[in-house]
Parts: sequence; structure tokens; C-alpha cells
Amino acid sequence: MLATLTVVLPIFALIFTGWLSRRIGALGPNATSELNRFVVYLALPALLVDITANARWTDVWQPGFIAAFTLGAFIVFVVTILFRLRRPRPLADATIDGLNAAYANTGFVGFPLAAAALGPAALAPTLIATIITVCVLFAVAIILIETGLQTEKRRTKLFIKVGSSLIRNPLLIAPVIGAIIPVCGLTIPVPAETFLKLLGGAASPCALVALGLFLAAQRESSERDIKSAALLTSFKLILQPAVTWMFAALIFDLPPHLTHAAVLLAALPTGTGSFMLAEFYKREASVTSNVILTSTVLSVVTVSLYLALIGLMG
Repeated sequence: MLATLTVVLPIFALIFTGWLSRRIGALGPNATSELNRFVVYLALPALLVDITANARWTDVWQPGFIAAFTLGAFIVFVVTILFRLRRPRPLADATIDGLNAAYANTGFVGFPLAAAALGPAALAPTLIATIITVCVLFAVAIILIETGLQTEKRRTKLFIKVGSSLIRNPLLIAPVIGAIIPVCGLTIPVPAETFLKLLGGAASPCALVALGLFLAAQRESSERDIKSAALLTSFKLILQPAVTWMFAALIFDLPPHLTHAAVLLAALPTGTGSFMLAEFYKREASVTSNVILTSTVLSVVTVSLYLALIGLMG
């Protein structure tokens, strides 16, 4: 539990920094949206280019692990969307709820926790999980949100409208650019690499500060919001790792170190991706912020229990 707590404490510190900055007036009421726009348009695209451009495909080509982690994430993502659409809930909001239940914090929490708990061998699977979560799952969510926000009835116009929105979205363009670089046999020049790492390194901290700023605003959570947050948190911390374990251990029969890595990464708390999209698309973010906070707190217990369990199993 101490190793898990050491990793998540900086997350709370960054959220608290944003909260305190807003409370004492150091940052104004527009800081949340402006900081979030910085993350969406600059910091996160730089991080995505850096991740995909520097991925060693010989290391990340683990078909069984890819299938197990991807299926675990997408099954929970789709089930959550379908469940929330029955409430009823607009597709854009249901998609953000899907991210709340399936978007693991692999980048900010995954790398240090996997290295501390499972050793250096877990870093390659963590990179795979990060690419799947930050690039693939995120891209699908953006497509669904853009589709849900369009009002065109005719399919042709709807397709054109959604397509034009997608090709202008920096969060979809960035990983494509990054993937093209190694495919063409190119490398990023050292000054450009330094630039990407400096800018991309600001993505997670700024998103967490923005979350703290949002939480500092005076708002009341309804009983329905609290129940929704509790349900989505249980999906994230219990359902996703359980589904991932089923695929990893029972269906694809992965070796123990890959199974443990897949389940551990699936059991991570909700990342800030869903909050970034909720703020960017001007959707209600109270449930999302509650899920991120609650899942981060409870994951200290659930992840520690899982690590203790695999330790007993040898």
C-alpha cells in the first residue's frame, strides 16, 4: 500500500494546488477552461506525438496482451455507454461516462506504479496500455462525442460535418503524425524531441490542476450524481480489471507477468481524459470530477489488495 500511496500522493497534491489557487484568488474563474484548452491544443498533442514516434514496435507487439487489455477497456466502455443511454442520457454525455469507467490513468500512475510493483519488465506493457488508452480509446470517444453533438438528420451531411470536426481535432491528428515518423524511417531531431518532452510533460499536471480549479467552484452534487459516480467508480476499479483478467488468464492464457501487468493497469483509477473532454465540449463535469477523485482514493486500497494477492500467489 505504501508504494501505491507514494505514486498517487502527487496527484492529490496537484489537484489541491488547483483548488487552493482558485480559493485564494490566485487564478480566476476562466482559468479552468483556459488551462484545459492549453492541455487539449498543445500539451497533450505533444505528448501523443512523442509517445507514438518513440514507440519501439518490436517491444509493443504483444498480441495477447493487446487483445486482453483492449477488450477489457472497450467492453466496459461500450457497456457503460449503452447503460447510460437507457437513462436516457445524450450520446456525448454517455460517452464521457464510458471514459470515466474505462479510461485508466496509465500515463501518470501506470509507469511509476508498474515499475515499482512489477519491475522494469512491466514498462513495455505499460507503454502498450498507454497507447491503447490515450490514442485508441480516446479517439473513439471523440468520434462518438462529435457524432452526438451534431444535429444534422441526413447521413451524408452528418458524415461530412463529423469528419470535418475530426480532421481538425489535435488529439486525433497528433498520434497519426507521431506514427508516421517511425513508419517512414525518420527520427525526431534532438531539439524537437526536447520541445515535445517539455510541452508534453505539462499535460497531466495541468489537467490535474484544472480539475482542482473545477472542484473549487461552488456547486452542489445531487444524489443522482453521487450514485452515478459510485457506479462508474465500481465499473473502473472492479469490472474492468475483472474482465481484463478473464481475457488475459482464461482466454488468451498469457504468462503470469503479462497477466499481472494487464490487470494492474486495468485496475488503475480514472485518468483526466474524460474531464478534459467534458470541459472542452462544455458538458457537465461534476460526475466526472467525482469519479476521478473517488477512484484515485479507493485505488490505493484495491490496487494494494491485488498486489498483495499476487504476492501470496508467488
